[in-house]
Amino acid sequence: MIHSMMKKIALIICLLGLQHTLYAQGLHFSQYYNAPLLLNPANTGLMSEDDYRLGVNYRDQWSSVPVPFKTMSAYGDLQVFRNTNGTNWLGLGFAFFNDVAGDGKLSLNRGDLSIAYHVQTGDVFMISAGFSAASVGRSVDYNKLTFDIQWDGFEFDKNAANGEQLNVIKTSFIDMGAGINFAYFPNEAVYVKLGGGVAHINNPKESFYNQTSQMGMRPIGNLDVRLIMNETFTLNPSVYYSTQRGASEILAGTLVNINVGGSKNGDFSLIAGAHYRVNEAIVASIGLQWAGLRVMSSYDYTTSQVGADIKGKGAFEFGLVYHGKYGERLHSAKNMNCPRFY
Repeated sequence: MIHSMMKKIALIICLLGLQHTLYAQGLHFSQYYNAPLLLNPANTGLMSEDDYRLGVNYRDQWSSVPVPFKTMSAYGDLQVFRNTNGTNWLGLGFAFFNDVAGDGKLSLNRGDLSIAYHVQTGDVFMISAGFSAASVGRSVDYNKLTFDIQWDGFEFDKNAANGEQLNVIKTSFIDMGAGINFAYFPNEAVYVKLGGGVAHINNPKESFYNQTSQMGMRPIGNLDVRLIMNETFTLNPSVYYSTQRGASEILAGTLVNINVGGSKNGDFSLIAGAHYRVNEAIVASIGLQWAGLRVMSSYDYTTSQVGADIKGKGAFEFGLVYHGKYGERLHSAKNMNCPRFY
């Protein structure tokens, strides 16, 4: 029993990191395919059949421990300055992110602006390049925290002096990222996109104590494939990879889109899928697509060592994306032989 209790205490300390350094995970969604601007700024305005896109994401991670992560985002992007034959255009986008964790409400508020240009270099190839800049603010409420000096051998005495400042402390910085995509669409049934980007390219300083603590650059790679098998089934296998300061994440799997019939307002499809985050979690997803609206939910079942302490409970995630048109498109890109890449 004592061993189990110490393991849980160690887990909480690991998650909070209260030794004068406050750690937090990077912005993180298992439904990376529903967070295109976070995945790569080169995705800004990258839509085959539509002119704009709006989306929201919500993630509740590790709700069974005292220090859960709650992450929310809202974003939008659109196409402008499309050329007369519909093969080149500019994408503009914005995104807002909020992340809160722990008893001290370690918080992140982030606002991003992104821009990308897309060029179709032939009948079956397209290249996109993008850049993003963000204003980031972090805060933590020391009034809600307890420290090792308040441990009396049996419990934390919140009324004892903690030797720390009792207020909300804040920091802010500018963060930049860049990315590139290569797309290949040999026919209307196949679409392949290979993307790469780097977050934190300016190595922003992130510290509550005026230290020279800089965020390491985070390379990100993504392979996305769409295969229309027939009028009913579309497969969407994909792989996501990122790394930062020796830590890495690999997430791979597939979604299956099942067309269950049309309606007066557009096609209606069911979506199901499974992904695996290597050495960490199995992610099951389900959703629906109705015309330009896509709604999805997913659940991470933790398979790592942490899973034993949280009884396998991982994260619930919700994603909503809406694609639309300004009106009748003046310059159709019909020579882009690719399925919808929502």
